[in-house]
Amino acid sequence: MRSLRSRLSLSMLLTILVTVAFVSLFANMAVNRQFEEYITRQEQARRESIVSDLSSQYDGAARSWNSDDLHAIGMYSLYDGYVLTVYDAAGNKIWDAENHDMTLCREIMKNISERMSQRETAGGFTTQTYALAQGNRKVGSVSIKAYGPYFLGENDFRFIDSLNALLLAIGLIACVCSVAAGTLLADRIARPIRKTAETAEQISKGNYSIRFESKTKTKELNMLVASINSLAGALERQETCRKQLTADIAHELRTPLAAIRSHLEAMAEGLWEATPERLKSCLEEVKRFGSLIADLERLAAIEQDRPRLNRSAIDLLEIARAVSGNFEKEADEKGVSIAVEGSSALLPADPDRIRQVMTNLLSNAVKYARNGGHIRVEVKDSAASGTVTVEDDGIGIPQKDLPFIFERFYRADQSRSRKTGGAGIGLAIVKSIVEAHRGTVSAESREGKGSRFTVTLPKRERP
Repeated sequence: MRSLRSRLSLSMLLTILVTVAFVSLFANMAVNRQFEEYITRQEQARRESIVSDLSSQYDGAARSWNSDDLHAIGMYSLYDGYVLTVYDAAGNKIWDAENHDMTLCREIMKNISERMSQRETAGGFTTQTYALAQGNRKVGSVSIKAYGPYFLGENDFRFIDSLNALLLAIGLIACVCSVAAGTLLADRIARPIRKTAETAEQISKGNYSIRFESKTKTKELNMLVASINSLAGALERQETCRKQLTADIAHELRTPLAAIRSHLEAMAEGLWEATPERLKSCLEEVKRFGSLIADLERLAAIEQDRPRLNRSAIDLLEIARAVSGNFEKEADEKGVSIAVEGSSALLPADPDRIRQVMTNLLSNAVKYARNGGHIRVEVKDSAASGTVTVEDDGIGIPQKDLPFIFERFYRADQSRSRKTGGAGIGLAIVKSIVEAHRGTVSAESREGKGSRFTVTLPKRERP
């Protein structure tokens, strides 16, 4: 198997080579086509120049031709690849390049034909006749034999060869530079991915404290790195909470078991009388077992998929008032007042699950409220959702613990016993139920000032 760096490098190399090849091909074709059009225009201009020069050699007053100049023009044209035959107005031949020097004409035409055939250019010698005139008066004509549709000289071929060599050199340089840049880019992309994979492997082996600290200049790679680091942090917290829960359960099991065992041994050996008070003490310890088992059952429930909901039309305000009434006795014992206010909010939800949410939030509020404190429950209604806010003026939550309070097993004060702190799953259950309703739950708190929990539930079921 090839590495990501190798795959990226090869992919970039192949893409660059194909791109450069196509660009070079099309550039060469475009340049050759433009050059051919340019040569064709130049040849036509040269023919027009020959016709103009020949026309000026006629002396209208003397009605004669300047034979020396005709000869000079004819020979210069021959060396350029044009074989001329000049006629007067009556059609009489007055100068012929082939009759003048047949050997030279054939040699020049042969050289041109061979040169053009070597370049695989289709064509041949053709003859075109042009009128020679002065003003509106025709004074003669000229037949021009030349290689068509166009022909190139040695300088023209050298120019084309140089241009093609330059295009090839540019293509090779572009390939080398692109390969170097592509390799560097592939390495910069592959390095953080490789490091992230190594970090993920360490996490899979239980090393949850590892982090990928370096930053990249790529948004997606930074998101990947942040996700891996966030996963490691979450697993580290879960592992810490799991160990804490194991220790808590061991402690909670050991304490009642030791108490029940000592009581029963004393009564069995006749050291204590089996009085109702002593049996009641054993019963209280058994109830503590039941409470612990209930917490574990709730934990098992939220470990599964989202809770199943039996939706029906509910009023959040009615549920808030009903649940608040269940805490009147506990609140009165601490001198805490509970006020429920707001407006009715009708929406489809599971009434039992929403009562559980309200129960957990109010239980925490009463548990951590100061003696003589106040708890306010407010229900708000809107077109899209219903909102419940539970606010207290109790001990509050430290800012460092606030982001984690909805995680399973998390307790802000690890020293609290189950009688005050619980197992750390109450708020996790709240979050699970609210999210099952496609709602949101949030917390705000200031240490020593109190806390506020806000639950928002949509009125329409979202997919």
